[in-house]
Amino acid sequence: MWNYSEKVKDHFFHPRNAKVVEQANAIGDVGSISCGDALRLMLRVDPATEIIEEAGFQTFGCGSAIASSSALTELIIGRTLTEASQLTNKQIADYLDGLPPEKMHCSVMGQEALRAAIAQFRGEAPEADHEEGALICKCFGVDEGHIRRAVLQNNLTTLEDVINYTKAGGGCTSCHEKIEQTLSEILSQQPVVAKAPEKPRDENWLAVEEVIAGLRPHIQADGGDMRLLDVTEKQVTVSLSGSCSGCMMTDMTLAWLQQKLIERLGRFMHVVSDTATLSTSAV
Repeated sequence: MWNYSEKVKDHFFHPRNAKVVEQANAIGDVGSISCGDALRLMLRVDPATEIIEEAGFQTFGCGSAIASSSALTELIIGRTLTEASQLTNKQIADYLDGLPPEKMHCSVMGQEALRAAIAQFRGEAPEADHEEGALICKCFGVDEGHIRRAVLQNNLTTLEDVINYTKAGGGCTSCHEKIEQTLSEILSQQPVVAKAPEKPRDENWLAVEEVIAGLRPHIQADGGDMRLLDVTEKQVTVSLSGSCSGCMMTDMTLAWLQQKLIERLGRFMHVVSDTATLSTSAV
């Protein structure tokens, strides 16, 4: 059973802007009812200023799909199309205080619908509908472009990541080889960043790793994760991901680790995260 934040539950049971926008002049349709999740995003945009004055949605899908669609509309109303186009699926998930990894595709669906609506409003020709070789997953109608955007924006590296963020490969599994090949091609095109030489694993490092290993199952159960980056004499630096990244409970998670380290090492160790929290202006 997945753990959902109170905010996800709130937007599921009390969705905002779940309606038809009668005077919509920008509509984005993604997904398919026959495939599973589907979303129609409707916007009423001021032609002169390109400000989104009203937004509504119709969603066929799970609670996370409804909550993500609701959050999307809250995030874009009052913004210009240019501002809205900068919205990422991670910001949608963070607005909801995180989504389980297996449900991240719901936030991606919202981002894709917004992208389609903006393109329609501006009269931009939509990308060719699954050109030869571009359709990767027939079960859910996911093409290479969809996968590429999800991989690059969310730093995906595994088949499981792609399934969680796009649903591609989550059906009959016959496209798994295509997904892995596409993923490999995308990653091979990214610039190689030289890695700094690893620090020797001293007793302090090993002790911190052991403490984190004991906490990780609890953190992962809530859809997040923690990875050790550095240990100095007085400070521990970790990387938070998943629902922990930008979560309102980040400080409590770091304090929890800090207390466990004090108990284990018998001295104070300051714990910090390298994860940048979204500014309130983005929410």
